[in-house]
Amino acid sequence: MQLLTSVLQTRRPKQYLRKPPNSAWPSPSLRCRHSKLDAEQLSDSVLKSVLSLSTVYYWLPNSRGVALRQQVRDAVVQALEGLTQLLEVILTSPLQSLTQAQLTSTGGVWSACDRFTRLPQDNKAAAVLVLSGQSGIVKDAIEELEQALLEAPSGDAPDQQEDGEEPHANQDAYWSVRDRCVVAACQGMMKVAAACLRKTTAAVRTRGDADAPQRVEQLDRLLDAVKEISPGVDDLALCLYPPVDNNDADNHVTQLAALLTKVLTIIRSSHICGEAELTWLEFLDQAVDHNLQKAKNLLWLDS
Repeated sequence: MQLLTSVLQTRRPKQYLRKPPNSAWPSPSLRCRHSKLDAEQLSDSVLKSVLSLSTVYYWLPNSRGVALRQQVRDAVVQALEGLTQLLEVILTSPLQSLTQAQLTSTGGVWSACDRFTRLPQDNKAAAVLVLSGQSGIVKDAIEELEQALLEAPSGDAPDQQEDGEEPHANQDAYWSVRDRCVVAACQGMMKVAAACLRKTTAAVRTRGDADAPQRVEQLDRLLDAVKEISPGVDDLALCLYPPVDNNDADNHVTQLAALLTKVLTIIRSSHICGEAELTWLEFLDQAVDHNLQKAKNLLWLDS
């Protein structure tokens, strides 16, 4: 990370920022030669920075953690893609012009470079960042479904209309009374997922260790499983919108339950599990089983 810090301390050369007084402007031919020299020097500087930036990622050993390497890689790619876009804009713009596209692209490059100052310093910090992101995604999915339930018409959709009236155009906007019970049971599983992510984030922040290689690997293994939670929650939430398909809901709630059980098992065998964690791990295990059985009972009530 020291090389990364040194690369990011580079600032724009002052000679590109100063503007001499009008009387000090050189002749057109001299300005042309200076402009060409400045461009060559700037191009050389950019090339060296690109090579240094790429080296930052490739020199970061795997033993520091997959999560940390992924964060650094994403930041490097964002900076290089921003630079590529800026160069494309410059090459397609009229000579000696300053367009809005150039300003926007320049801002994008600086924004990408600023990201490096916020990069995690080790695999533990990278794990906390990933877990926090997953928590936010799951929270949004839960809130969106709750909002949709509040705004949707209540009760069963009318089967028939009065004589001469057109059929209901928004039949699919209705949750039946039974559907709402099924959704509530599945929401319980989604909330267990949210609680699991919150507790895991707190445990990693408190007990996580990125110094020993074995513990670094444990964090990476945990994150591999955790990254599947938000897609699982999204899939379950999507199939709960009307019209509710019982088979889809059953499949997705079962898959999410299995995934949560897997994550809880990984936590138990990792260094982030202490005596305090055993209590909530047991509670969440029971919550997974309870909500799964409740959802299945409601899904197949008439079977």
